[in-house]
Amino acid sequence: MLSERNFARQIDLTSLQLFVAVCELGSIGRAAEREFIAASAISKRLSDLEAALGTTLLLRHARGVRLTVAGEGLLHHARAVLFGLEKMQVELAEYADGVRGHVRVHASISAIVQFLPEDLGAFTRLHPQIKIDLEEHLSPKVLRAVQEGAADLGLCNGATGIGGLQSLPYRRDRLVLVVPRGHPLADGGPVAFETSLPFDHVGLHANSSIHLATHQAASRAGTSVRVRIRVTGLDAMCRMIANDLGVGVMPERAFKLLNATDTLQALPLTDPWALRQLVLVARNFSSLPATARLLVDHLQAVEMQQAA
Repeated sequence: MLSERNFARQIDLTSLQLFVAVCELGSIGRAAEREFIAASAISKRLSDLEAALGTTLLLRHARGVRLTVAGEGLLHHARAVLFGLEKMQVELAEYADGVRGHVRVHASISAIVQFLPEDLGAFTRLHPQIKIDLEEHLSPKVLRAVQEGAADLGLCNGATGIGGLQSLPYRRDRLVLVVPRGHPLADGGPVAFETSLPFDHVGLHANSSIHLATHQAASRAGTSVRVRIRVTGLDAMCRMIANDLGVGVMPERAFKLLNATDTLQALPLTDPWALRQLVLVARNFSSLPATARLLVDHLQAVEMQQAA
């Protein structure tokens, strides 16, 4: 069996590119035409690739080729390698154009809607040559991305449970019950979530932290949430509630930003779980790249200003 070093030496990128081309087109001949190379040269490279791996990757037949199980595995990894190289090329080109660094951030919808536009906008004005790649995900997926190295930093609900990651406080938010004006609960001041359970609800994604918190609260009350419709965003939730499809739970600041028509009312929830701590997470804050540490320091400074 080849050692890792010898294996890396025998697998070249051109052979991987040609292998992917053959798989995508289903034919060595068609791949040769697209790549402007002789079919015999592709066949030789594929044979060398199979020899290096010690297994058959393609089954030749009259109409072209068919992948073996090993070939399917290699195709998956080859595409990942080529995609990674393409991304590296783009990022390095940006360095040449003056971009001094990248920070990959995954964040929950609550953090993105309520706080990050202003906080990241202020950061990029201070550090215009640092690029931030921001993706929105549910809190569990944010944590997984950081654990697996797909993101440098994560921002999510601290109550989710961060596993073996490190965390720092970011912002606090409060959940409110949103109802149409004229609803039986409207104008009643702060309410316990349990009082909303006799009514239909507009719910968020089943793995969202708000979904989990509300359904756990209903379970403790010995009942369940009557979800009439489920949406993926807070703006869609507001529109559904405004059209009398139910009530819903969302962060208070998000409600204030999204309630443009003033047809809805937000009732503060008295439940302890309605006051939430959003956190920054990383595998190890001290070992982050310098650009990511700059962003952490900036977001921590913002959190301290808010707490003051």
